[in-house]
Amino acid sequence: MTLLLMAGTGEARQIASALKASDADFTIWLPRDGRLGRDWPGDPARGALADCLRNRRISAVLDASHPFATDTIRQASQHSGAHGLPYCLLWRPEWRARPGDRWTHVDSEAAAARHISPGATIFAATGRDCLTHFAALGAAHVYCRQIGAPDAPFPFAGGEYLIQQPPFSVEDETAMFRRLGIDWLVLRNTGSTRAETKLTAARHLSLNVLMVNRPAPPDTLRVASVAEALTWAQAQ
Repeated sequence: MTLLLMAGTGEARQIASALKASDADFTIWLPRDGRLGRDWPGDPARGALADCLRNRRISAVLDASHPFATDTIRQASQHSGAHGLPYCLLWRPEWRARPGDRWTHVDSEAAAARHISPGATIFAATGRDCLTHFAALGAAHVYCRQIGAPDAPFPFAGGEYLIQQPPFSVEDETAMFRRLGIDWLVLRNTGSTRAETKLTAARHLSLNVLMVNRPAPPDTLRVASVAEALTWAQAQ
């Protein structure tokens, strides 16, 4: 069996490490614009997913893509079906609001921007590709965190990148939100345990949170944890 592991989440790295430790035959696939940390076991395949499935003699697909990578997930499900390959999607649980949270649910970053008044200070944790949705907020100031140096200037006046390296503790996030005077936290409901510290900090500070709802997954086999994903992979 040659398993195709589609990367894009921290869980994908955990799965890759476990597969390598068990001497499993697997290939990592990553979208063209995706990046992997140095601790990944092996170099990823890139290029068209359909070509990878055909040329590398893949026998099963374990999809650990980012939950907002809707096009990638849809294509993986469709291509797997077209090739008659077993397919499983790792779909981690969503975040749920807790007592003290001040969430407003929206369906897109564009909808999130409509809730923010001019002059507000925003921490946009939805990725730099979504920043243009906040460009028309007048005197608002937008912060966006980047792990590495950006390859282009901030896309509009009234915003700036924060170059910081994870991990980010609750204490770190709380101190940063206070120092920057954040009024709104905007983020996607990824369900990531690493990103949850931002939500805890926002709860402690009673910050307003605009939570972008996660798109619905395809109607396919899904698991919710790394352990379940590995059990599925080992059964193929």
